[in-house]
Amino acid sequence: MTSLATTQRSLADPSVHHPLWPPLTEGCPITSTDEVAHPLDIDYAYDEVPADLFARPAAHGLERWSPLLPPLAAPGLGEGNTPLVELPDGVWIKDESRNPTWSHKDRLNRVAISAAVASGALGVVVSSSGNHGAAAAAYAARAGLPCAVFTAPDAPPAVASHLRAYGATVLTLPYESVRPLMRRIVDELGFQNVSSVTDTAHTGHPFGPEGYKTIAYEIALDLGRAPAAVHVPTGYGELLFGVAKGFQELVRLGVTDSVPRLYATEPAAAGALAEALRTGAPVARVPVGPTTAYAIDCEVNSYRGVLAVRATGGAARTVTDAQMAAAQDELAAQGLWCETSAAAGLAGLRAHGPREDEGPVVCVVTSSGYKDVATGRDTAAPTAADWATIEASLKEARGR
Repeated sequence: MTSLATTQRSLADPSVHHPLWPPLTEGCPITSTDEVAHPLDIDYAYDEVPADLFARPAAHGLERWSPLLPPLAAPGLGEGNTPLVELPDGVWIKDESRNPTWSHKDRLNRVAISAAVASGALGVVVSSSGNHGAAAAAYAARAGLPCAVFTAPDAPPAVASHLRAYGATVLTLPYESVRPLMRRIVDELGFQNVSSVTDTAHTGHPFGPEGYKTIAYEIALDLGRAPAAVHVPTGYGELLFGVAKGFQELVRLGVTDSVPRLYATEPAAAGALAEALRTGAPVARVPVGPTTAYAIDCEVNSYRGVLAVRATGGAARTVTDAQMAAAQDELAAQGLWCETSAAAGLAGLRAHGPREDEGPVVCVVTSSGYKDVATGRDTAAPTAADWATIEASLKEARGR
């Protein structure tokens, strides 16, 4: 199936269009200002979408959705088609930890690395201490491209192992040095940036969030309808935007008749999107305090997140580490092990409560518990090799 992507258009002014190539990774050159480098969106020839696209059998790999994605020039790893799991109270969990590198970022990177391949980039560069870096390294390796990853000294052990296993060049540097060096790698070595190099706000790769749309497609097909609400762990807001766009496209194409409210959940230690919405600003910059939710502790939001919340009638909420830990434990008790950040959506639902939703409620769980900082540091003492100790432990577990 052929991509029906046509142009890049400014999210600040949808009437401003640019050619599809090359990807404008530093924002719209016409509508951006000194305060905001406005991201771009991808437009499609929607009237040419195959009538049976959403009736085709489920399958792993984003190829299934090729008409509604930019060209998939890089090979995939069987991303997508993740399960929707129902909790005892009827809340549904979209478990993105089942992707090839154990997170939702595989969807973004299948599309973004494809853009690098199609536009002739000599490599890719990303700033990430977690899921994004691991996924970028994997998809770059699959495409035969070198990958440079700027990461922090306290990156989770599993992530650092991922990066090196995939052959990425791991660069551990102070935060303030990252963006200038990323720019030099792009400008002087011909690499393509697949995260963000802008300073005033998070702009991100224009093609990347298109991969996230497919989460909405899968949720709607699994439920047989659009849910009433979707709760999303939120850092920069790219996932939030992609999911919102996916549901909007489903309505446009006549597959569903409604767009769910999208609720962004951020750690209370940050909350840039919540601050932007509170003040009416396109972006906000906030101080970041200590939090175990390292994957979403962003000091600045992306304008994409503001648009997603406003367009769907949702809200941005914050939760504490304790609330995320409680949601993480609730999921683990149901056989779903995720990192702290990934439990933020469920934590937001539990902490703030649902509105009177007329239909299913879905929480997106973004990544595996293997990605947590503490996972590789389990210091539990060995169990004593005697029956009394073992019997007491099992009786205690049975009583819980």
